[in-house]
Amino acid sequence: MDQLKPSSANLCPQTPLDFLDRAAIVYGDCPSIIYNSTTTYTWSQTHRRCLQLASSISTLVKKSQVVSVVSPNTPAMYELHFAVPMSGAVLNNINTRLDAHTVSVLLQHSESKLVFVDCLSLNLVLQALSLFPSHIPTPPLVLIKDHHQPSSTSSTVDSIADTYDNMVAKGDPGFVWVRPASEWDPMVLNYTSGTTSAPKGAVHCHRALFNVSLVSIIDWSVPKNCVYLWTLPMFHANGWCFPWAMAAVGGTNICLRKFNGPIIYDLIQKHRVTHMCAAPVVLNMLVNHPRTDPLPNPVCILTAGAPPPSSLLLRAESLGFVVSHGYGLTETAGVVVSCAWKPEWNKFPVTEKARLKARQGVRTVGMTDVDVVDPDSGMSVKRNGSDVGEIVMRGGCVMLGYLKDPETTSETLKQNGWFYTGDVGVMHPDGYLEIKDRSKDVIISGGENLSSVEVESVLYTNAAVNEAAVVAKPDEFWGETPCAFVSLKADVRPRPTEKEIIEFCRGKLPNFMVPKTVVFKDELPKTSTGKIQKSMLREIAKNIGTTSTTRSSRL
Repeated sequence: MDQLKPSSANLCPQTPLDFLDRAAIVYGDCPSIIYNSTTTYTWSQTHRRCLQLASSISTLVKKSQVVSVVSPNTPAMYELHFAVPMSGAVLNNINTRLDAHTVSVLLQHSESKLVFVDCLSLNLVLQALSLFPSHIPTPPLVLIKDHHQPSSTSSTVDSIADTYDNMVAKGDPGFVWVRPASEWDPMVLNYTSGTTSAPKGAVHCHRALFNVSLVSIIDWSVPKNCVYLWTLPMFHANGWCFPWAMAAVGGTNICLRKFNGPIIYDLIQKHRVTHMCAAPVVLNMLVNHPRTDPLPNPVCILTAGAPPPSSLLLRAESLGFVVSHGYGLTETAGVVVSCAWKPEWNKFPVTEKARLKARQGVRTVGMTDVDVVDPDSGMSVKRNGSDVGEIVMRGGCVMLGYLKDPETTSETLKQNGWFYTGDVGVMHPDGYLEIKDRSKDVIISGGENLSSVEVESVLYTNAAVNEAAVVAKPDEFWGETPCAFVSLKADVRPRPTEKEIIEFCRGKLPNFMVPKTVVFKDELPKTSTGKIQKSMLREIAKNIGTTSTTRSSRL
């Protein structure tokens, strides 16, 4: 046995890009992408288009250089998940909801060499490029046109090097795509949040994305030829790796650039959608939409991003949705913990079933271990459902590290062999994980993570503000929204109103990070060491109204 060694025949690097080659053969005539009822591609067409696009990209960038994409869930966004890494470049998706300053910071930090930009985000990216220091060259742009959504800016802008359609048309359909030399080669770069000070770019290799993609369809029991509705943004951790997973099962991707309750129900009815991923905010949108028609078929929903209330899960399933609950981070590329359902639980009352399903669950088969540990001793907490600790994990889905940030990488990927998530949870006696809180005061609003520290830093730039603290306020629609507690300087006249503080933040932050509530205090509560007691403020925030915030500008 000892004489048998690995050879070139069994050392082929694992990559999810291989799924597309296979899909072109097995599912060649099956629909791959449907968009606006006017655009439909088959898997053989998608394969050819991605090869042509990869061919064109390879003439503009070198291997391992970063190519950024700013786009909603359009066919181009889907194709770029294959074409960019097939060219040998590293894919970097940027949140379309960010402001120009943040986009500029991310493009500079990633040293992006080429930017694909959707027509409706062109002005945003042009403004971001205008903020580049004079000594840093700006990357050329490739404009993604959409005849349903004409651009408000002329395509003759100097920064635009080409159009997406032209890049596809002039590419070589016989292009031999660039396979990774090692499965540890970087494939994607995803930023954990829209930070303006210290961006954290999680880098994932081909092996990890191969792992997450296959594990996701196994864990969720996704069948061949499913119909998948893209309500989860692909710019959010690569849509939890489902662009590649759909190629593995020959699924049909229903693409759309924006949605609401009526649009989702219409597409479910029209295309007989079988699967979709969604943050709890989308679940809330669906259960609160007035409708009487039953679903034409059961729709499987995978929800993650924030712990969903059990009552929300109960209402969703009463409408015909089959909800699965999971947990993951940008650093794990997708869902790596899921509430694996046990058949005996089906005998329980519906309220008990909803309570069990609200837990995050157990590790997927792609992870080696998940635990909850005491942050001081590093020892596992008792599995009693009440002792809290930090959630840690290890396995093939964990990132390589943060780009250009060895210090934070070493703090997160510790020498003891664990990835420290920064999330706080408990372990139940049956081995199921449940999140209870978040360290670092991260707020999850509509599935998007935002740092309270960043919002506080903006509040402190207001000349009238003496102290500021931002905590999560429960919200029926968004799950959580930022609530700011502020004390004002004694000599300030006139005193700013809540509306004025919110408008001040709106001019300096992405919309989803702007506080939706501002509470004025003479002095913020503090510990004996002078630290603001955020735990006390969270309790106050829970009791400040229950009306859901405005929905229109967040999706």
